[in-house]
Amino acid sequence: MKQEHYYRQMNKSQQAAYYAMMEGFLAISPEFDVPRLENRDLTDIFFRLRLDHPEIFYVNTFSYRFTDIGDSVRMTPRYMFEKKKILEHRKALDARVTRLVRQAQGLTPLEKELFIHDFITSNVTYDKLKKQYSHEIIGPLAQGIGVCEGIAKTVKILCDRLGLGCIIAVSDADPDKGVRYRHAWNLIELDGKWYHMDATFDNSLGRYGAKRFDYFNLSDRQIFADHRPSMYLIPECGDSRRGYYIENRLALTKTEDVGKRLKAVARKGQPHFVFQWRGGYLNRDILGAILEEAAQAAAERGKEVYMSMNPGQMVIELTLKDNGDGGSGESRPAICVEQADEGDIDERERMQ
Repeated sequence: MKQEHYYRQMNKSQQAAYYAMMEGFLAISPEFDVPRLENRDLTDIFFRLRLDHPEIFYVNTFSYRFTDIGDSVRMTPRYMFEKKKILEHRKALDARVTRLVRQAQGLTPLEKELFIHDFITSNVTYDKLKKQYSHEIIGPLAQGIGVCEGIAKTVKILCDRLGLGCIIAVSDADPDKGVRYRHAWNLIELDGKWYHMDATFDNSLGRYGAKRFDYFNLSDRQIFADHRPSMYLIPECGDSRRGYYIENRLALTKTEDVGKRLKAVARKGQPHFVFQWRGGYLNRDILGAILEEAAQAAAERGKEVYMSMNPGQMVIELTLKDNGDGGSGESRPAICVEQADEGDIDERERMQ
């Protein structure tokens, strides 16, 4: 199920340019005609086309020139590879997606989403060097690295193949507020409702090794607690009850429950307990009480507890270690504040 969300937002002239570009890119044509529009419009269509169609991973940018035909321009794409190499990459990536999708056949929609999320968090490393191919599906699927754009596109192409409604959302940069890059994440449709899912942010969390779901099926209110608004119109996400921690009964409201749950985790020999705090604002007193409960529960098992928190989503990770086990020997604060990696879509879309 291909979700052409951005195509549906365009007028007829823009849609004609959209499909002319798509046909030319899929054919790997050296140049082709598209309807004549303003430079800004063509650049925007080019950007949004590749959000709808992550399989077009091999086009960097484009230039164009005016022709004798007054209602069109001649577009010249700039491809990342020569044609033979593009065909090889397309075949390899299609085979990779097919193998992954085969593993998720027969799952429920939520289980498919979890499968995709797990693939990203278990197999993709955030590329802090921001290599060119990390912005496209070739990074996560072929190289095991990616930035938010490439990760969001990979989530979409897997959702498309698994029949899940999926949209890539993009927020703009704001240098005045220290936000240097755009950021991309996904919206997923479940049972006719839309939810935010940011696999990039989850992949950057887990200081002590726990798998995180802080940004899994959030409402607008929840995601925009620490995300900038979308550049483009996206569906409303009004349901806050499908978040991972809520659905899995990992949302706590009482500090004493933290100790009880951590004891149960320790008895099972599990090293991590991650939960969402829903008992009001996480002020210094509440954090202190949570840490005290956790420390007492850990001490009963001869353990020490290490605590990290994601303040934007009020998620806390507690990790149990043997007494005196300092890991790498680094000095560990009683409470570590984790910051998810920010956005990374650069200005490659600008005309050369």
